[in-house]
Amino acid sequence: MNLLLRILVTGVLVMVIARFLPGVRVDGFATSLIVAVVLGLLNIFIKPIIVLFTLPVTILTLGLFLLVINSLMILLCSEIVGGFHVASFWSALLFSIILSLTQSIVYKLGGEEK
Repeated sequence: MNLLLRILVTGVLVMVIARFLPGVRVDGFATSLIVAVVLGLLNIFIKPIIVLFTLPVTILTLGLFLLVINSLMILLCSEIVGGFHVASFWSALLFSIILSLTQSIVYKLGGEEK
């Protein structure tokens, strides 16, 4: 049940952020739920491999390169999911930062630790 609730919360946040952020478009709520699932799968399977290969750059930039990796995951998700469009790298960067912050706030308010 916890996983379904997290997917639902992420889907709602994707819809809300896309509504207010220029350069990001989501066709509907079902698409935002698919985006939440695909982002979760990308973060589980693809992101650790990319982080491992870019570890020297990540250490050199004191972890800021992880923001670039998160943006690339958003752009990859927009290529995979039809109905989810991110216009540019900078839109993806801002989207990933806002999504991470809002997820942290919502999960903290809900009493769930990340």
